[in-house]
Amino acid sequence: MKKVWYYLKPVKNERNNSVMLFNPDATKSDIYIREDMIRLALENGQCIAYNKETQRAYRKDMSEFVNQYDYVDPVKEAAKTEKVEADPVVAFIHNEAVGLRPTELVMSDLKWKYLVRSAMRSKNIMMTGAAGCGKTMAAKMLVKALNRPHFYFNLGATQDPRGTLIGNTHFEKETGTTFHESVFVKAIQTEDAVILLDEISRAHPEAWNILMTVLDQGQRYLRLDEHPNAPTIEVAKGVTFVATANIGNEYTATRAMDRALVDRFIVIEMETLNKDQESNLLKTLHPNLALEACEQIAEIAEMTRKDVKSEDPKLSTAISTRLCVELAGLMEDGFSLEEGAEVAIFPFYDEDGGVDSERTFMKQFVQKYVAGENADIFNTDNDNDQ
Repeated sequence: MKKVWYYLKPVKNERNNSVMLFNPDATKSDIYIREDMIRLALENGQCIAYNKETQRAYRKDMSEFVNQYDYVDPVKEAAKTEKVEADPVVAFIHNEAVGLRPTELVMSDLKWKYLVRSAMRSKNIMMTGAAGCGKTMAAKMLVKALNRPHFYFNLGATQDPRGTLIGNTHFEKETGTTFHESVFVKAIQTEDAVILLDEISRAHPEAWNILMTVLDQGQRYLRLDEHPNAPTIEVAKGVTFVATANIGNEYTATRAMDRALVDRFIVIEMETLNKDQESNLLKTLHPNLALEACEQIAEIAEMTRKDVKSEDPKLSTAISTRLCVELAGLMEDGFSLEEGAEVAIFPFYDEDGGVDSERTFMKQFVQKYVAGENADIFNTDNDNDQ
């Protein structure tokens, strides 16, 4: 098409009120097109396509010009800029948010901006992803970046959901029966607060039931008792809830979450770091550790993740970023790779099965890696050929 068609855009010359053609290539100046055709194209938002072979011109939809030259309409761009500048939240999200992301948080610009925007718009946010990938860290970094009041509740650890989220009733001889509100009640009444609901996928179903009305954008309240006259606590303006969840078959202590509860959140999935990202993160967190050691840890972790996703995995779980950070900390404190793996990595692998156990397999791999052998015992692609 480019050999045949030559696209031009009609534009109005404000100085002398004339109509002319915008030539993106500036390679052909001897094109003659009738002025009335140019004017009609301008009035109808069209471009002009000039056939180089037949030397004939045709009015075409402007999308053909845009597709040909990736043209950006200055009027529309100016309107976008005005809109961004008119809304301080939008301006902050697109102009400042990325600069507030800490270097130790490895997260794409898009997802970080989505996280910041959702918090500033008082959305309920659910952070998902593999264990140890940085979900809780991302939530805490969000609080730090926005400099807002914050509250932390580990729902996976509580054995008394009603006491944690609502409060407890106490009886004393002198004062009789009294009700003591929970910290959560105070939290939801704090304007612009960020409330972290950690391990929500491990929470007791009663906690989910209590949170239903709190998280519903159409309700946003907490009833302190089932009695008709019981006080109702409204969620304050600007409050955002950030939950973390482990979803999948490998998380045996998690519960299948109620769909009605999940639908009350927007979901941001934290991605597992690749080898280079993990190595750079370890170096950032442990600057005194040699880069080669960081790369070793990252490569071992990457190999376990590849194995877990293979058709015939030898391991049931992969090394998480959290474990990589712990191992790097041990090595920075003078432990060798073998010693660090012995205390921080191997306990996560089953030793049942003797020489065929997961733990033995991991030990063999670490030993081969430390010895500098190139053999990749995780790679079974060539087993059938040998």
